[in-house]
Amino acid sequence: MPTQKIQSFKMKKLLVAALLTVFSTSFFAQEVEQKTTTQKAHYNTSKFKQLHEELPTPNNEHKASGAPGHEYSQQQVDYKMNIVLDEENNKIFGEETITYHNNSKDQLEYLWLQLDQNMRAPDSNTPEINGGGPDVMYSPSKFTKTFMGKPFQGGFNIEFIKDVNGKEVSYLINKTMMRINLPKPLASGEKYVFKIKWWYNVNDYIADRGRSGYEPFPDGNNLYVIAQFFPRLAVYNNVEGWQNLQFTGRSEFALEFGNYEVSITTPKDHILNATGVLQNPKEVFTSAQHKRYEDSKTAFENPVFIVTPEEALAAEKGRSKETKTWKFYAENVRDFAFATSRKLIWDAMAVNLSGKTVMAYSLYPNEGNPLWEEHSTRAVANTLKVYSDFTFNYPYPQATSINAERQGMEYPMICWNGGRPNKDGKYTDRTKKGMIGVITHEVGHNFFPMIVNSDERMWTWMDEGINSFVEIYAEYIYDPVLFPLTDHPKSIVRYMSGDQSGLEPIMSQGEDLTDFGSNAYGKPAAGLFILRETVMGHELFDHAFKTYAERWKFKHPTPADFFRTMEDASAVDLDWFWRGWFYTTGANDIGIKEVKKYYVTDKPTERAENMAKRYGMSVDKFPPALYLVSEDSPEFKNDLKSKKPEDYNLLSDYINENFSSEEKTALKSPKYFYELVFEKPGDLVMPIIVEFEYEDGTKERKQYPAEIWRNNDAEVTKVFPSSKTITKITVDPDEQTADINLNNNSWPKQTENKFEKFKKDQIKS
Repeated sequence: MPTQKIQSFKMKKLLVAALLTVFSTSFFAQEVEQKTTTQKAHYNTSKFKQLHEELPTPNNEHKASGAPGHEYSQQQVDYKMNIVLDEENNKIFGEETITYHNNSKDQLEYLWLQLDQNMRAPDSNTPEINGGGPDVMYSPSKFTKTFMGKPFQGGFNIEFIKDVNGKEVSYLINKTMMRINLPKPLASGEKYVFKIKWWYNVNDYIADRGRSGYEPFPDGNNLYVIAQFFPRLAVYNNVEGWQNLQFTGRSEFALEFGNYEVSITTPKDHILNATGVLQNPKEVFTSAQHKRYEDSKTAFENPVFIVTPEEALAAEKGRSKETKTWKFYAENVRDFAFATSRKLIWDAMAVNLSGKTVMAYSLYPNEGNPLWEEHSTRAVANTLKVYSDFTFNYPYPQATSINAERQGMEYPMICWNGGRPNKDGKYTDRTKKGMIGVITHEVGHNFFPMIVNSDERMWTWMDEGINSFVEIYAEYIYDPVLFPLTDHPKSIVRYMSGDQSGLEPIMSQGEDLTDFGSNAYGKPAAGLFILRETVMGHELFDHAFKTYAERWKFKHPTPADFFRTMEDASAVDLDWFWRGWFYTTGANDIGIKEVKKYYVTDKPTERAENMAKRYGMSVDKFPPALYLVSEDSPEFKNDLKSKKPEDYNLLSDYINENFSSEEKTALKSPKYFYELVFEKPGDLVMPIIVEFEYEDGTKERKQYPAEIWRNNDAEVTKVFPSSKTITKITVDPDEQTADINLNNNSWPKQTENKFEKFKKDQIKS
């Protein structure tokens, strides 16, 4: 092309761009001027508004990046305990020495301890805080207990609290909290040592429910799962001061890290495991059991027995009057729990985590077999591996799964898990799935919150929801048929589309939730799944998530630390997602409002002529330009009489004269241009995932980011060029965004008969 013609061509293109800019800008300015004269001002209501007003101000302990600051500190509490289980009377006796290290910069006038067993005391508020009328029916035992029985005599009986010199220490008990009145303020850097002697009645958790207690068996034996069994320190930090919200049975625990030396005395024929490492295995095992205990440390392929089913069957028939003492040491843990019974089988498997050996243990009665022998320890090992991949290598020496029926509860290195076969040993896939699921979930809690130590009583979702998210992948890796990834995130749709009167934002204190499971577990897990699979992608999400876990392991993170770290480590602005998914009860509903097909032409369209008239111009004066004409426009329908639709993008003479070689090559590809109008009846903003199906049966996907909704929260329009005729368009074809209404997700609109709808509803329920 001659130099003069090239320059002329460039000038024409610049003139087109300038005219279009002037036209669109002037028109927009007129629109704005009209609106500002007729509407009142308002605050920033954008769903992309930053979260600065909602999040706490960063400081030297919790930085703006989401990392711990250079002045971050936390308290340490060490415990030495002697515990005695009185099996005959179902009582626990304990004496503990507590060493409290004040690592904060504050001077403390008193200490707060948690007395969780007091929720079972006769004067507990727990039975009184919930309303509701009579049940539909009652078993005889429940009726007697509810209306005629004497209240269970639960709760701590404090015998004394003394300092290291044996002097009585002043204290006050307020329900499930106890204040230690220090004889003098505890300065920064100082420690205070005191002793508590106590006892309490152990509850039958099958009859009375609860995280701790005993399960009675028909053969007269009990299986004890003992937790929250000792007075323990509440958290003190610069976020809330003392975290001393009362415990009423639902929202769990905020605790300090420390070291534990614990001796537990039981009947001699009991088998027991606990938080930490057993210090005297030779004293508590038979010689054969001790050998198997040592051999298990190299059993990397399959679980092996430490205590066999035959040994457990023989032991459960006896009732030893002698005792033995189990000794444990646990370093840098936030709590301690144990389980014991003469009925317990014990199997073990070694797990290699980046060259470090961690033991996976399972303890269960014969009633749990064959299900537990086949799956429990393998599920523990799988969970440790998958969670370590997502976060950090599991730092503790062991993880134990205890088969306690109707349970699902976690503590450092040990957890209670339900799920048993029928009496004939047979079980359904549903039973198997439930048992593997609860083991995965409770073992996973070792990471959240036993190590990444959030405040469970205030922000339940930070342990339950984050843990449930990683659980999705651990279960899938263990058994992709039982736990398909395609179940997520659509499993939360039913909850999010429910009556708003029964919904609360995720950012609510746990006691205030109507649907605790969906809100604290399901919804945050589904949200994080959407972030990883749809919004951020695996690489960005995984790095940010691992960064959060690494930053806050063995520390006390807040929600702001999580939100800020996820953005800080990924360079992805997620404030719109946190605001919508976590701070509101909104739901996602994105659909296709309208689709139009356009063709390219060099003939000015009616729209172009109207624009020219508004500015007192004639289209004849326009520089060379191309136009898109819709197939339902008058000029297109009239022109069809002399031209085929496919001919609209040929325009060979015009193209040769006005376009460069690169532009001519590009223009040969799209024959059609589709105007897609997306509507958003839902409150949430989400990416738009679109699948195009062509007349030849092939498919193509396009994803528009959530930011497409910045300037119009109701609907947006996009133009999609195509070289083939599109026969079907589907929004969110794999149900990746928890869209609560699929009826508007297809073009042409899909019709569904009543029977098909009924079948889908049954599957969802």
